[in-house]
Amino acid sequence: MRNRLIASAIVLTTLAPVAAFAQASTATGAVGGAAVGAVVGGPVGAVVGGVAGATVGAAAEPPAEVRSYVIQERRPSVRVEREVVVGEAVPAGVQLYTIPNNSAYEYTVVNDRRVIVEPRTRKVIQVIE
Repeated sequence: MRNRLIASAIVLTTLAPVAAFAQASTATGAVGGAAVGAVVGGPVGAVVGGVAGATVGAAAEPPAEVRSYVIQERRPSVRVEREVVVGEAVPAGVQLYTIPNNSAYEYTVVNDRRVIVEPRTRKVIQVIE
């Protein structure tokens, strides 16, 4: 029993940050948190993990006004060979565009998909389909 508890704690410690920060929305945050919680604590862990994941997912999601601005703007799409993934940086050659009144986010259009990016690291925060 003690070994199982230690193994569960190690799994949670390893997976929790990855699951929490890879979330793109409240819904996916809840699902990811529930999955990690279920591994560690069974049904009760799934409930607790789901709530925690939803909270982190909501915090990582850009505000509605940022998303609506990015959707309304018309910019040319840039083609890149690899898929654009939340948490990974867009290539250096891809031009980022500023969002008025919000310096926390920038955006671009890659492979015909609108992408909200963290300007300093160029990491993808959200992909808008």
